[in-house]
Amino acid sequence: MSDLNRKWLYLIVLSIIWGTSYILIKKGLEGFSPIQLGVLRIIIAALLLFLIGFKTMRQITRQEWKWVAVSGIVGSFIPVFLFAFAQTQIDSSIASILNSLVPLFTIVVGSLAFRTAFKRNQLLGVVVGLAGATLLVSIGAKINPGQNYWYAGFVILATICYAFNANIIKSKLYDVSPLGIAVGNFAIMLIPALIILPFSGIFEARVIEGEYFLSSLGYIVILCVIGTCVAKVMFNKLIHISSPVFSVSVTYLIPVVGIFWGLMDGENLVLQQFLATCIIIFGVYLINRQKAK
Repeated sequence: MSDLNRKWLYLIVLSIIWGTSYILIKKGLEGFSPIQLGVLRIIIAALLLFLIGFKTMRQITRQEWKWVAVSGIVGSFIPVFLFAFAQTQIDSSIASILNSLVPLFTIVVGSLAFRTAFKRNQLLGVVVGLAGATLLVSIGAKINPGQNYWYAGFVILATICYAFNANIIKSKLYDVSPLGIAVGNFAIMLIPALIILPFSGIFEARVIEGEYFLSSLGYIVILCVIGTCVAKVMFNKLIHISSPVFSVSVTYLIPVVGIFWGLMDGENLVLQQFLATCIIIFGVYLINRQKAK
């Protein structure tokens, strides 16, 4: 299969996996706190990745380990907790829609921190996308007064972290295998996760004997296997065979999958929110649009 076909295949599969991850996080939070969920995700995913790719870490040079560590903390460790905290207050479908801001921030971060080219249509796309996100949050706050939409800021902060990670992998870790990056990321993340674990309250009787303990643990395991391990390796591979902006364009389709699962779980979205979603995606389209030669 050519790189062109492979990158589109990865894009579609990743959109399905990550679009589903938000409802899995929501179900995981029924039995665990955000800290507990985040720690469990990291530890379980790290163990799984070690089983299939521990030897790949030997290929990482001392200089590359620095960037692998930064990639792991910024691209996975921090967002894991940010999304968990955000979804204690906002719907999973809203979180999936706001994740569409990743390509916008990838352009901004690439231009400011990595000196990549910044075109006029991309600047317009950033403005349009942010306007759509502002509209989405403001509408959500009005129709869901019982939810604290300031927590949407956690999702936005996570998308900025993802934007940094995409640029780091493309510019600093191009010679490291996608599996090696993923295993290295979680080797670094495992250390603080194990430190946090005994203080998270996860071993308390009220958690273990809780009504949703087993079901939530099952959702988290699925999230780790598919949404973290498989998707992490695929995303790193996608960045290698494409560009940072194309790779994060997976966020075109993530909201579609996320909204589907949200509606299936009883979440409500009004017409104005769908309009705001279209504005965000149009902003992403402007960023990726290429002028015909």
